Amino acid sequence: MGQIVILDQNMINMIAAGEVIERPASVVKELVENSIDAGATKIIISIEDGGRKLISVTDNGCGMDGEDLVLAFDSHTTNKIKTSKDLQGISTLGFRGEALASIASIAQVKAISRTKDSPSANCIEIDCGNKSNASPASADYGTTIQVRDIFYKLPARRKFLKTANTEMEHITEHFIRIALAKDDLDMTLIHNGKELYRLPGKQNIRQRIAELLSPEFGENLIETESSEKDLHIFALLGKPAISRTNNKFQYVFLNGRFIRDKFISHAIKEAYRGCIEPNRFPAVFLFIQMPCENYDVNVHPTKIEVRFYNTNLIHSQVLSALRQKLLGTNLQTQAKLPVTKVMESGSPAAHHRSQEIADAMAEFFKKHQPVQTQQQFDLPQKKRFVPLHPPAGQVAESQTVPSLRAGTREFLQIHDSFIVAEADDGFIIVDQHALHERIIYEDLCGRIQKSSLESQKLLIPESFQLTDIQADAIGANEELLEKLGIELAPFGPKTYAIQAFPTLLAKVAPLDFVQDLIDLLTDKGLGLDAEELLDEVLSMAACKAAIKAGSKLTDNEIEQLLADKERIERASRCPHGRPTVIKFTMAELEKQFKRT
Repeated sequence: MGQIVILDQNMINMIAAGEVIERPASVVKELVENSIDAGATKIIISIEDGGRKLISVTDNGCGMDGEDLVLAFDSHTTNKIKTSKDLQGISTLGFRGEALASIASIAQVKAISRTKDSPSANCIEIDCGNKSNASPASADYGTTIQVRDIFYKLPARRKFLKTANTEMEHITEHFIRIALAKDDLDMTLIHNGKELYRLPGKQNIRQRIAELLSPEFGENLIETESSEKDLHIFALLGKPAISRTNNKFQYVFLNGRFIRDKFISHAIKEAYRGCIEPNRFPAVFLFIQMPCENYDVNVHPTKIEVRFYNTNLIHSQVLSALRQKLLGTNLQTQAKLPVTKVMESGSPAAHHRSQEIADAMAEFFKKHQPVQTQQQFDLPQKKRFVPLHPPAGQVAESQTVPSLRAGTREFLQIHDSFIVAEADDGFIIVDQHALHERIIYEDLCGRIQKSSLESQKLLIPESFQLTDIQADAIGANEELLEKLGIELAPFGPKTYAIQAFPTLLAKVAPLDFVQDLIDLLTDKGLGLDAEELLDEVLSMAACKAAIKAGSKLTDNEIEQLLADKERIERASRCPHGRPTVIKFTMAELEKQFKRT
């Protein structure tokens, strides 16, 4: 007798459920997507015990009659597609027809549905695949599906469910994804009788982001939009202030469907290159519209993955739209001072405390007055500032005062690392190293786009030993080295010598820089193309050439640094994405001193 048997339909559905229904959140996703496809404008999701006990989804969609209600829970039954040609232009969220059958095979299900032209509703109950006939019921038009005791006949699956709180986090995440994609939907999420979200329809997308995530997100988003070659892109780009340590807050939607795509993720990462720290992930809300026939959603049962027919177009368009907006935006960090509620602002104690703070700040500024020094760095020098009111009997040109003016702006250096300067509505604190790093980087980029960097022969060539792999890396990157103005030549067995070095990096130790450069060229894990590699090298060069924290600056140098800040583009971030400037507003200061 043969060993192969044909599985019964319920067993097939239970196996299929392993692909479609991973946890209660999967059930919520499938049911809500069906509600949306049914034309619902209002959806209520009620959960008990993290979905392990009950998942209930009620909508005001088109509903189903008794015959369709029974068929809907059979395997691969759908009203979304009818022929193979329909697979080439799917515009609905669901279409495969296995979700309801899979859900009904692993739980107790009760479904009630009514069409708008029907005087009454119909009800059907299913217990792990055992289906009843449809019977009359009382209900408003639309559909309600209740799923109880998920995996209760599959203990091996049920034991893998997490705590109610963990499962509810997954459900909430799916709720957020759908709510962001369909901001015209009226949506409610309830857990154990407590209302977690009530989102009105026709809500502004910024308002919805602020309500679903936090007000901070809504306040720190940059809007951009572009249309080209049947591809429409609308994006809300998070400022660096709301970046995170993972990509959890990167939401990408394709024609209203939440997706994950490695090419789009890479485009987002590249768009923020130099605008954010390398180990941080920006918050991005990206909405893409394109003809359905230009991509395939029939790739995975969960339908989160899609396959684009022209991935290069998607990557380049997303990268261009996002990066162009970011590079044209001032990403200066806005400081937020802590708000304290220790005392009432009008009380004598509060006034006394404010005076103490003011006195302390005054003493602080006295202690950190600039001291004139001969130490210089590579900035063009200008005439030294004349103090506003030099003491009698002293020469103004050699006078040192606690604060000096750049035009009409006062400034001073503190801890030989930061510069404090007036702004129109407050003051700024400048990280001298980060800002100088950005200035040098921009100068390097500007010069290298026109021609190779100017170089100068070393009086005494500096030699170094290297491995065969490093020697191969030098040979493979001769064009890059020529652009940088670095000349390396063999100088014996496994030895090279630095013959020439760029003049713009005159303050950098040639040997240290070249050795770090070779390490970068041989690091295969970076996976950089030629453009990315050049950018990485220029960033490294700027970092090494910039003034360091702890370097005391003359007034002329501070003046020039602040002047160059206004001259260059993207002055708010260093090449590695760290902030160069933090701004404090008068409003924040007045709050701290109880003036408001």
